[in-house]
Amino acid sequence: MNFEYTEEHLAVRDAAREFAQTELLPGVIERDTHATFPHAQIKEMGALGFMGMMVDPKYNGGGMDTISYVLAMEEISKIDASASVAMSVNNSLVCWGLEKYGNEEQKEKYLKRLAKGEIIGAFCLSEPEAGSDATSQKTTAERNGDHYLLNGTKNWITNGNTASVYIIIAQTDPLKGHKGISAFIVEKDWEGFVVGKKEDKLGIRGSDTHSLMFTDVKIPVENRIGEEGFGFRLAMETLNGGRLGIAAQALGIAAGAYELALAYSKERKTFGKPICQHQAIQFKLADMATEIEAARLLVLKAAWLKDQGKEFSQASAMAKLYASKVAMDVTIEAIQVHGGYGYVKEYHVERLMRDAKITQIYEGTSEIQKIVISRGILS
Repeated sequence: MNFEYTEEHLAVRDAAREFAQTELLPGVIERDTHATFPHAQIKEMGALGFMGMMVDPKYNGGGMDTISYVLAMEEISKIDASASVAMSVNNSLVCWGLEKYGNEEQKEKYLKRLAKGEIIGAFCLSEPEAGSDATSQKTTAERNGDHYLLNGTKNWITNGNTASVYIIIAQTDPLKGHKGISAFIVEKDWEGFVVGKKEDKLGIRGSDTHSLMFTDVKIPVENRIGEEGFGFRLAMETLNGGRLGIAAQALGIAAGAYELALAYSKERKTFGKPICQHQAIQFKLADMATEIEAARLLVLKAAWLKDQGKEFSQASAMAKLYASKVAMDVTIEAIQVHGGYGYVKEYHVERLMRDAKITQIYEGTSEIQKIVISRGILS
């Protein structure tokens, strides 16, 4: 077993850390307050190669491994989870699916621009009646000659209004259940495509989350990914990598809160000494550091398994389940270490706590992760 990062890993981590500190930190509170998408910052992330990190260089990607990706996700998430979720969706859900299962024409037309961050993608699976139960797709795509007619609604879509390209999961043969679900590439400016109102959320407020409505949207047959009926498999395989990205996000949120609490504990004095010299605070910091390190090892193991071409579904589910719990636990404790100051926006930790909660919900709830894990145990 080798616990050493390569020089490339360290370079990627350090570049992400510097970008987060210099470009994301200024204005992050204001973006959260006004629910403002970080357009300029995401554009710069694309220029730096963070939006298509694992894509083959022949499609304008970085050609990096998954470990590099989760290291970058952690550093970005320490500062701005709204930026990191846009990064996660573009990398894990959109670029990965297109590179793995798209044809050459689709890769040339869409993947190259997505990997460079010239445009942003969105992944559309959830519906009003199809959240954890992804088989209950009501959105339909009916074949009509050389195109499909798309009708239905998707909700909770990250990058919902900012994206230009959407991977849509829709039912093409309702009689076949999940085996009748297909996947399509849809462009935002096509007739009949309507973006609904932006959700006013507890956390990741800078991320634009919208419902999408489709009324007889004409999708060319060549924009179908794979054969008819392949959509559910694509969605499930894509979510394996997606949950790993969110596990890294949760890890970053926890680590960011811990670093703030540690620094504050060295500055704040009570009873004549820094609060870090009080055993009550020392024990909190010890627990936080231990939980974060355990979560980091789970995330890295899952990333390593993916890089080795080994089965990583159960490992990524474990990483997301535990890292998201740690994110909640650590951010709450970070507020406690800050005392009353932790309850105000200026000190950042209250925002990190609000951001942490969603990591237990999207890309599969914690309960769904337990189902994935238990199936792996019992198989």
